[in-house]
Amino acid sequence: MYTYRNTKMIILQGDITKLKVDAIVNAANNRLLGGGGVDGAIHKAGGIEILEQCRKIGGCPTGEARITTAGKMQSKYVIHTVGPIYRGGHNNEREFLYRAYYNSLKLAVDYDIKTIAFPSISTGAYGYPIEEASEIAIKAVMDFIDKNDKIIQIIFVLFKENDFKIYKRKLDEIL
Repeated sequence: MYTYRNTKMIILQGDITKLKVDAIVNAANNRLLGGGGVDGAIHKAGGIEILEQCRKIGGCPTGEARITTAGKMQSKYVIHTVGPIYRGGHNNEREFLYRAYYNSLKLAVDYDIKTIAFPSISTGAYGYPIEEASEIAIKAVMDFIDKNDKIIQIIFVLFKENDFKIYKRKLDEIL
């Protein structure tokens, strides 16, 4: 297992649903009712409890975040955030993706979460190019860390080896 640390940042390749952290972040859709990719895996691993709580929440706008318990998973919470669908980069996708990460971290602080794990938001079915998305994710996290020291550990968990390599390279370039 490869880890990369910048005080509070680690990157791992693996399954985000298996981590024992305070919160994992779900790359959700606006309805919060499950879907494919990370969203489907989290709903499956967490069980019906997550779906029931998401129904009560009633949805989430793009760039914002909502929280539920983690159901059957080892983490305590799931922070559901909605990234943008990529449409060529001319529809404020960059801003919405940045806000998805940043607002997830703000919500984590509100719930006294100290350890949090992120997938690569919007890079699956939503089609955001991984190269650009990884830069935005890292910038949002670094900007948050610059202003807030409440979260002890922020983990990027990449399922695909290629995505892991891209995040590693981006962190090496940025740091």
